[in-house]
Amino acid sequence: MRILVIEDNPKMAAGLVRGFREHGFAADSSGSGCEGEDLAATGVYDVVVLDLMLPDRDGMEVCRNLRRRGVVSKVLMLTALSSTEDTVHGLDAGADDYLGKPFEFNVLLARIRALLRRGDATEARTLRCDDLELDLYSRVAKRADLQVDLSNKEFALLEFLMRNPNRVLSRTQIGEKVWDMNFEPNSNVVDVYISALRRKLDRGFEKELIHTVKGAGYRFGVLS
Repeated sequence: MRILVIEDNPKMAAGLVRGFREHGFAADSSGSGCEGEDLAATGVYDVVVLDLMLPDRDGMEVCRNLRRRGVVSKVLMLTALSSTEDTVHGLDAGADDYLGKPFEFNVLLARIRALLRRGDATEARTLRCDDLELDLYSRVAKRADLQVDLSNKEFALLEFLMRNPNRVLSRTQIGEKVWDMNFEPNSNVVDVYISALRRKLDRGFEKELIHTVKGAGYRFGVLS
């Protein structure tokens, strides 16, 4: 999953991006409302963490503009303006959630997980495919009850694949969701991580879950 942080405080923005990446998210940041709005409008982000007091454009305006432009990404406003009236204005502007500063990072993570679950009441905390289970809270993967150790990036890649079962996903689609804005489309990094997941998840099992679609990309699921 990919997160955009729109925050003009460089120290806070860097801390949030670092924290999100440590928890397996792909994360980018922008220090201005105009640039942040244009990045969010690309549609590659699942969640936008938006500060209200930006130097060039009010965060409320950014949120309204995103909704007018048809952006459906979840928006979480993160701001020192945390009165009841401010919260109401933020939600009315199109935000999905509103968290006041100061805050605990684990609370922010929990809010983001809740936003990502909205609209999918069947998801709960675990993704499943055949005998593979991925616990999104404990960040543990198991296949046939055997625990599989994954790096943060491997976990993020597997989560994206499991959220899109039986779909042919191009390398660019995978890169845009699992890596940050510095992802190089001509890089072989996606293939390298796919190979690593195959060694950990498919080797030694009768059913393969990760399949190469020649000339198109990859597909996750059990072949019928």
